[in-house]
Amino acid sequence: QVQLVESGGGLVQPGGSLRLSCAASGFTFSTYAMRWYRQAPGNERELVATISGSGMWSKYADSVKGRFTISRDNYKNMVFLQMSSLKPEDTAVYYCYTTQNGMEYWGKGTLVTVSV
Repeated sequence: QVQLVESGGGLVQPGGSLRLSCAASGFTFSTYAMRWYRQAPGNERELVATISGSGMWSKYADSVKGRFTISRDNYKNMVFLQMSSLKPEDTAVYYCYTTQNGMEYWGKGTLVTVSV
């Protein structure tokens, strides 16, 4: 079955950097686009970044453009989110996501806290 497991969250100071990882299993990883979402307390879940199956194109929310980079390793079945110049408003639970044949799959999330 499809499994997505995020890691790499933690506490970081404003202006700092963090790299999130998502390990995927149970499907042909390179075939499917992958996404990172985030959800801050009291807010709706927000799409942060998308990467194609090949990794050739990616797309970002305006709020993170120029600061975050999504990438993937199709040999290791992993997707990453490199976050830099972090702001307190980036504080959220970050989720890995994919959709296949009309089914949606989510990881359990990893918490990122940006604070002094």
